[in-house]
Amino acid sequence: MPPEITRLLTAEQITTTADAIAATQSRSGMIPWFTGGHADPWNHVEAAMALDIGGHHTGAEAAYQWLADVQRPDGSWHQYYIGEDIEQDKLDANVIAYVAAGTWHHFLTTSDAGFLETMWPVVESAIDFVLELQQPRGEILWARHPNGTPWPFALLTGSSSIAHSIRCAIAIAIELGHERPDWELSVARLAHAIRFHRDEAFSPKRRWAMDWYYPVLGGVLSGDTGRSHLDSRFDAFLYEGEGIRCVNDRPWVTGAETCECAIAYLGVGDTERAIELFVLAQQLREPDGRYITGMVHPERNLFPPGERSTYSSAAVLLAAEALNGTSPAAGLFADHDFLPAIIDMADEPARDRP
Repeated sequence: MPPEITRLLTAEQITTTADAIAATQSRSGMIPWFTGGHADPWNHVEAAMALDIGGHHTGAEAAYQWLADVQRPDGSWHQYYIGEDIEQDKLDANVIAYVAAGTWHHFLTTSDAGFLETMWPVVESAIDFVLELQQPRGEILWARHPNGTPWPFALLTGSSSIAHSIRCAIAIAIELGHERPDWELSVARLAHAIRFHRDEAFSPKRRWAMDWYYPVLGGVLSGDTGRSHLDSRFDAFLYEGEGIRCVNDRPWVTGAETCECAIAYLGVGDTERAIELFVLAQQLREPDGRYITGMVHPERNLFPPGERSTYSSAAVLLAAEALNGTSPAAGLFADHDFLPAIIDMADEPARDRP
């Protein structure tokens, strides 16, 4: 049964949302943002996890098979695909790493060891590609051009998500009996850069909500440090009574950011605030179970106009799974001790920064 949350979202409502995502999935297994739209491998994986939450395990497996089918020989994927064509050919490190999180989520949900074995070469080559972009200080550059030239800067949101994905990849390696100490060291160096060198290592994106909460959602800032980090800018990103703004200087509230932020708060033990945010996101729910991507306030205009995205619905279902707390994968994003521990490389005292 899907992870019903009493008084918040019923199992039937969760099934309806998962069914809507499944109806959008193409015959190839690709899950676009909406019917006729493009797909990117990160949001595609998030939607595949939502399919598993809603019991669509065959659809989730088809989604991972699509990734295996279109993976480049170097382990990467392009940024955007539309139908059978490549729409944007950039090779985004965060997008590429996320296959590990989805693969581990599917295994936790289904206990399918054969699936894990099949996906191991896909995950291994993807993570190795990403780690070639790691810099001596620990941060990971945003992307490569298709000709192999790296982009010249790193992003905090992407690197925080990559840290989580690498830990998922390490969990997969341990389950299959493989040793990847290089991955363990790489994620330790990456976490160290996020904890102690955020200002120097990453391109400044302080307007964006994801740059604020992703170091916590990715499990790099945890406990009291993580909670203090979230609380320091919560008021800057909350649009009272509506949800989390995607940028702090515009009245644009999105369901995905609101639900991801809810999971981040759950990860530092603030269940009350997590539930508060999750409830706010339900204002974007449509009668057919889909979720509006975003809304501009106070006019309440849809943003983008008319869009109900699969990734917004997926973020809701991942938050529902985390809040319910009973599925085998419930702790994947909400429990910072759920994945293999990050080796502590700290050589200076922890310090909180807004």
